[in-house]
Amino acid sequence: MVKRRPAVVGLGLLGLLGSAATLAQEAPTPTPSSPLQSSSALIALDYQVIRVPGDEAIDLTGFHVYQRATDWLYLGAGVYAPLARGAYGGFTAFDVGAHVRQRLGGPWLATAGVSGGGGGGGRSIEQSKLLSGSGGFYKAYVGLGYDFGRFSVGANIAKMKFSHSAIDGTQANVFLEIPYSYLTGPFASQGQALAPDDAQRATAETGENMLTLVADNFIQIRPQGSFKGRLGVADLQYAHFIAPDTYWYAGLGVGYHGLPLYNQVLGGLGQRLRLSPRTRLYAQLGVGSGGYAPEKIDTDAGLLVYPKLSAEYLLTPDWGLSLSGGYLMAPKGSSKNVTYGLALTHHLGGPRGGWGDSFSTPTYQAFRIGLFQQTEFQVRYRDTDRGTLRMAGVQADAMLNAHWYLPLQAAVAYSAYLGYPGYGELLAGIGVQTPAAPLQAFGQLMGGTNVHGPAVKASAGLRYTLNDRLALNLNAGRTEARSSSGQHFSANSVGLGVDYLLAVPVR
Repeated sequence: MVKRRPAVVGLGLLGLLGSAATLAQEAPTPTPSSPLQSSSALIALDYQVIRVPGDEAIDLTGFHVYQRATDWLYLGAGVYAPLARGAYGGFTAFDVGAHVRQRLGGPWLATAGVSGGGGGGGRSIEQSKLLSGSGGFYKAYVGLGYDFGRFSVGANIAKMKFSHSAIDGTQANVFLEIPYSYLTGPFASQGQALAPDDAQRATAETGENMLTLVADNFIQIRPQGSFKGRLGVADLQYAHFIAPDTYWYAGLGVGYHGLPLYNQVLGGLGQRLRLSPRTRLYAQLGVGSGGYAPEKIDTDAGLLVYPKLSAEYLLTPDWGLSLSGGYLMAPKGSSKNVTYGLALTHHLGGPRGGWGDSFSTPTYQAFRIGLFQQTEFQVRYRDTDRGTLRMAGVQADAMLNAHWYLPLQAAVAYSAYLGYPGYGELLAGIGVQTPAAPLQAFGQLMGGTNVHGPAVKASAGLRYTLNDRLALNLNAGRTEARSSSGQHFSANSVGLGVDYLLAVPVR
């Protein structure tokens, strides 16, 4: 029972995002008074093998992104998924946490951290209750690293425990850390042109990035699991170019048709070929983990390999629509799939195609990234009260102008639902807010998926700005969903969150 949910929405949102994008095409306003600043962050990969009493061990690979808060403290979020041990394909867990990185002298580093979150999975629906318990977990670790300059490697002693589950062990945890820096400006600078000196610096230091929303379809080839139909997966990919036409990417996907609980985490390399100012071809190869449960879709331990080709046509200088085809396989399992999809890509920086000078003055694009705790009450499914759900999540808002924004929200429960671990929601849509002030009202309408299938959520709340980087928000909402069998799900929710505010230069 594979419960991983962090990534995107269905085909209907593509039209919404495309139409909303026109709101962002405004002429740059006068340059802001505050200059660019350099911010620091950290990408962390780790690997551990956890003993499972009476069963096969599970190996978990973690991928985390941390924002630097002080000289030694980092805060962020991440995901865990298995690769090669056991038969737990589709197991996934998400967490938020604090990471300490303190230099000891020379290249040696001390590391420590603590995190908590939710998730789960197993080889079958029933076995997931034994393996993952209620879905909530914590991890604590301490260790030593060696800094090679562009990256650090090391090992931790880590304790990871899922509540009421078989996963409860202390083991070695090896890690790779990659520090990076990026340029930011004031959040209020959305749409403004950079000052000449800042524009020159941004052009020299800022690379090209892509954010892609994919509606993918998997056609199974001789499926061995009990599910034999077409699988629809909504996938969100972030890509960063390391050369003019070569990029690395990371993506999170969740099912929206066939098996709403299907999920996958992939990363890899891609290459672009420019056929004309508006037409490009892409080839990429991804490796990662995913599935539902091996009894449903046989990905065995979870390892996935996914080569894919796509053709893109630029609708505007910053937005492109593409068609794709590929082949997704699980080397340790029997799952093999021919894939096809439709995607909408937001280009951040890079060549402007057929729209004039590729070195046009950069402008600021504002983002709001938040962590939140949410309680869902009056949860009803099949006209029966299902108790209360406690959830942790992440929301990212891309500002279109002072009043409109595009929200993307992913949340996973750390309490059981219907007796099983791993309830989650993945939603995106449109939001509106009152003018910037210490106290700001907002409302948002989002669509996507939860464990039952297509879902819609409406919410509203208040945001209080603490300073130019941080804000607190309080919100209330209502979620409605319907399963493939026509059964109705509904829940009310209240949430409290903290937002990190920033604006980055884009061309």
